[in-house]
Amino acid sequence: MAVEPLSQKEIEDRLAELPGWSLDGDRITRSYRLGTHFAATAMVVHIAQVQEELDHHSDLTLGYNTVSLSVNTHSAGGRVTELDFGLARKVEDLAQGHGAH
Repeated sequence: MAVEPLSQKEIEDRLAELPGWSLDGDRITRSYRLGTHFAATAMVVHIAQVQEELDHHSDLTLGYNTVSLSVNTHSAGGRVTELDFGLARKVEDLAQGHGAH
């Protein structure tokens, strides 16, 4: 079953439920700050595991004590879909467990 791109209104509605996430062009994005480089690295590993389980992957960037994600759905023409928000919700749960803000 093909996944369909979300409308602008649907994207805005879903973003309202995910503080810190925003639309940047054709992707949803979020950055997190953690206490240490090691904590940020651990969070990246956990995000990678979730992405493998979902078979849906973001562009994931590790900084000194930051983690940034940028995601859209390639199979939907590089547009934002419900798959992206599913990943974002799981990452938010992980971030809380890692003490990210």
